[in-house]
Order: sequence, then C-alpha cells, then structure tokens
Amino acid sequence: MTRQIKVGTRGSRLALWQTEWVVSRLRRQWKDVVFSIQVIRTTGDQVQEVALSRIGDRGLFTRELDRALLEGRIDLAVHSMKDVPTTLPEGLTIAAVTERADPRDALIGRTPVTLGQLPSGAMVATGSLRRQAQLLYLRPDLKVVSVRGNVPTRLKKLEQSNWQAMILAAAGLQRLGLQERISEVLPPEIMLPAVGQGSFAVVTRTDDAATRRRVSVLNHRPSELAIRAERALLRHLEGGCQIPVGALAQMVGEQLYLQGFVSDLKGRRLIRNQLSGSLEAPETLGRTLAQWLLDAGGKEILAELRAGTTSASND
Repeated sequence: MTRQIKVGTRGSRLALWQTEWVVSRLRRQWKDVVFSIQVIRTTGDQVQEVALSRIGDRGLFTRELDRALLEGRIDLAVHSMKDVPTTLPEGLTIAAVTERADPRDALIGRTPVTLGQLPSGAMVATGSLRRQAQLLYLRPDLKVVSVRGNVPTRLKKLEQSNWQAMILAAAGLQRLGLQERISEVLPPEIMLPAVGQGSFAVVTRTDDAATRRRVSVLNHRPSELAIRAERALLRHLEGGCQIPVGALAQMVGEQLYLQGFVSDLKGRRLIRNQLSGSLEAPETLGRTLAQWLLDAGGKEILAELRAGTTSASND
C-alpha cells in the first residue's frame, strides 16, 4: 500500500525552495511514498509591518505548523533552523538537521560596496537585533533602519529607498539565485550568524516512528552536532527575538569549536568568546560558553534588555 506523507511549510519563495529541496531527496529515497506539500501561514507571515519583537519572540514562524503536526493535518514540517525555538512543544522532535550551507551574513549595497567603504552616516537595513548590535559595534557611525518581509520584498525595499545597504543571510540569497546581489560576504570574525543559520530542521511527531525513520536519511551529523551546541548556548541564555545573540560551531578533527556573543542593542557592550569541546558533548560546550558570557557581563545586559522595549527582531 502506498504511504502518503503531508509536508507543511510556510509560503515564501525561500520556504518553498527549502521544502522542495527536502521533498525531492525524500522522493528519491522512498519511492513507495507519495509526498504532498501543504502551505500554512504563520503569525510571522501575517504581520509584516510590525517588528517581530513587538508581537512575540517564540515560534512566530513555527507555531501554526506545530499545531498542524500535533493535530495530524501534516506529517512533517520543514523550517529554517534559525526559526525553530530551542524548546519544541511536547510531542514534537527535530528528526533531521540538513547539511549546512554558507552560514554567513552578506552585505547587499545599492551599488557594489564593502562594509568598510560605507560612508559615515550611511543607512543600513536589517530586521535583526543580532546584526544591528554587531554592525554598530564595528561601525557606530552608521545608522541602522528596520526592515521586514521575505528576501525579494526586502531587496525591493532597498531599491526603492534611500538606504545605502542591507544585510541578509548569504545562504538565502544563494538558494534563490540572487548571489550576484551580494556586495560582500561578512566573515564570522566580524559578524557571527544566527543560531542554526544555513541549515533546515525537519520536525515530526515524536511518536511517528515510521516518518522519523524516513526523514533520518537527511540528517547531516557534523551540522547536527554544531547546531546542537549553538542551540544549547541560546537555550542557556534564554535567548529570543529581543536579545542580540549569535553563535557558530564548527567541527575541526575530533573537536567542536564554538564562538558566541551577547550584546546590548547598540553594540556598546559586546561580549564574545570561543571555546572548544568534545564531539560527544555538544550541549555541554554550548552551556559552558553561555555561562562564560553571562559571568562576563552578559547577565546584566540581558536583565536590562528584558526590562526595556526593543524595536527589531533577532533575525
């Protein structure tokens, strides 16, 4: 008997691209299964003109898909890993972490320009507190403006504005065939990415062993270990949309190297460090670095941020 599996996704071009990527590989592996794609609008998609931090900070792009999974309307959901909260609803699990693409951020100029070439006072658009904080740490003379929307919408806003540049994820631009718009790829030494940036999460019901088994063929172990460390760091910091946090873990030989930072909104107090640890304990590495950041001043920064009001999202 032919098995049918319904795959849930958001409806943006990038979300559909990543879902088609996942489904095409599952179809090649499991020829006895009929996969169908179901588009579900999320809270983050429906509210486009309000900064994400003003409408909530957890599950904005996943909550409706989670509900559809738990109600049995879909069998798996495909997400950008950076959108997935560090704690999933009871009954759901990440069944696969796909191989990570370029995790870095990219500068898109109205004309070809590097970050160092932007004139003092130049306006740079981003919807991310993480990018804002690191940008102002590097270039406090720049002016950061907030922007929402999917990748094509943001690029159109750049073209119609008086902004000089914008920062987006390099992987998203590359996946949509828009890599020629990149003026400069920003190395993690100056701009750490969002937790999980560049990878997809495939989420299933915990008790659906058959679907979990089929999806597991997509899991990329090195990416999974790296992202487990990053997510443990974020979880220990209790980070959400209102907190400028970035992290990147990379496997080198038999060690995992994790970089992370936490900052105030203006990048005036940016605390950053790097630690290495065993591949056998990625979560321990993430928690250890997070605690170091907290002890080095991050605790005070986060307390101030939670007591105040922000105007942008973490990503």
